[in-house]
Amino acid sequence: MTIVETDGGPADLEVVHRAATWNYGHYTSMQVRGGAVAGLAFHLSRLRSGSDTLFPSAPFDATRVPGLISHAMSGRPDASARVAVLPHRDFGGTHVMVSISDPVPDAARPPLRVRSTVYERELPHVKHMATMGLTYHLRAAQRDGFDDVVFASRDGRILEGSVWNAVFLDGDTVVWPAGPKLDGITQQVLRLALRDLGIRSEERDLTRGDLAGLRGAAATNSHCPGQPIASIDDAVFPGTDELVGLLRRAWDTVVWDALPG
Repeated sequence: MTIVETDGGPADLEVVHRAATWNYGHYTSMQVRGGAVAGLAFHLSRLRSGSDTLFPSAPFDATRVPGLISHAMSGRPDASARVAVLPHRDFGGTHVMVSISDPVPDAARPPLRVRSTVYERELPHVKHMATMGLTYHLRAAQRDGFDDVVFASRDGRILEGSVWNAVFLDGDTVVWPAGPKLDGITQQVLRLALRDLGIRSEERDLTRGDLAGLRGAAATNSHCPGQPIASIDDAVFPGTDELVGLLRRAWDTVVWDALPG
């Protein structure tokens, strides 16, 4: 069952219509477990940053967001939650739309066969609603027999997956691709957790040509902290299970932040 609220009350049809017909706004998505969220502060920071970029004349109060999520949860302990920031009709302010749906199951996921393609999102640091390009490339890869797609810049650097961050294992080092991309919340939480465990983790430029020399690869987002990637193009990753194990070990140490009761 899906619940949608706008600004803490029943869904306003005009706002919902604007979300469906205007390709302008930003959002963050999260899993809620036991009334708590992993990396809540990162989600709030993302919403503030997105509003600073898209709505610079409309200051955004992120402190009210946890309460809006709790209200829309209606007492549910577990759910998938999406918080979207949308413009007023005259762009003089913003609305907050919270969508609650069933939680994504916490289950192991099969390895992905991934194709790389050259594509750079507009405003890549913002989780915005202009998703046609990434969806087109995802669907094109799936039509050609792949499971998903990873994007590369025009100069050949690996950037990000369709709706996930890419992460690799080079020797004993966990490597996150550098470049213009969205720094996912799960990625940010994992980097801190890996650091606290003493596991070496770094961000650096990786090109398509570097892939064959890497041991492992995985996709990470709010649905899964480490889905194995079996291959990208012709590169196969024999150490992917080791990488996924490191990511899961780090994820299991994360302290989730309680939403207001």
